[in-house]
Amino acid sequence: MNIGRGFLTDSVGYLHVVDLLAPVRRFDRFQQRHKGWAIPMAVIRKFGNDQAGNLAALIAYYAFFSIFPLLLVFTTILGFVLHGNQSLYNDAKNSVLGHFPGIDLQAHGLSGSVPALVIGVLGSLWGGLGVTNAAQNAFDRVWAVPFKDRPDFLHARLRGLLLLVSLGSLFVASAVVTGIVTSVFSGVLARIGGYAVSLLLNFALYVAAFRFLTAATVPTRCMWLGAAIGAVFLEILTFVGSYYVKHTVSHASNTYGTFATVIGLLVWLHLLAQMTLYAAEINVVVVRKLWPRSLLGPPDAPADQETLAALAKVEERHDIEQVDVQFDPSN
Repeated sequence: MNIGRGFLTDSVGYLHVVDLLAPVRRFDRFQQRHKGWAIPMAVIRKFGNDQAGNLAALIAYYAFFSIFPLLLVFTTILGFVLHGNQSLYNDAKNSVLGHFPGIDLQAHGLSGSVPALVIGVLGSLWGGLGVTNAAQNAFDRVWAVPFKDRPDFLHARLRGLLLLVSLGSLFVASAVVTGIVTSVFSGVLARIGGYAVSLLLNFALYVAAFRFLTAATVPTRCMWLGAAIGAVFLEILTFVGSYYVKHTVSHASNTYGTFATVIGLLVWLHLLAQMTLYAAEINVVVVRKLWPRSLLGPPDAPADQETLAALAKVEERHDIEQVDVQFDPSN
């Protein structure tokens, strides 16, 4: 096999074989011996094994087409629930929109006849359930949950609906707590308190998403680490997105600003989906101790074989179906 090998000619004219992948092989041996490197490399390796990049793109696709109707329905329902309390309504709405840089809903909600409102709500929820269904499939893939152990069509949609309701409740609770913090403190303390509340909200969002959208065979205690890391990821992405909107979109022309907002939102949603799946991958790698992984060569390491065997068993679609995986040591 000449994979990773090249040929160089010295000054005398002799031909020498050079291993072009030698630095990579040295790093591979190094990272397998050091836990601080082995775990991140195992997460990246598993992300590729799961084809999580494609799963993240699918989540971002559904999110982009459903985010505006969902937010509009949310503000409408919020208007009915918080009727007469305009201050709390504005706080809750701003708390939600603050997590989606570049989005500004000027409308006060859906209007018209009750049947039209019901149809609009149902249509928006259907779009939102597309996001939750895509995320459900992604999380089950990350945890290598066999198809036979995943929730059926009805239960999957009910899980998604519960998540959407939980997210709305969390945003309202966050708005109330943020209002209390800003009224009690001021200046630097108020800003620190705002970031603390935002991180707690992000953590609760990730815990709810991981719990509702992952098969019940995975315990909730296995999701805390990824939820904490995901909360930090989301806070950073929100800050960067807000900076982008403030310094790029707000100074652009109307036409360019529209394109910049759309492109920025697409990129932001895709990065958010990728970081969310990376957070889920961290949970799996740490809980199941799927490290160290080999970056080159055959899957000789136990973590390599366990990961690949679990991916093969994902295809079990009936209780009587059993997939067995063997590795030929002679190859």
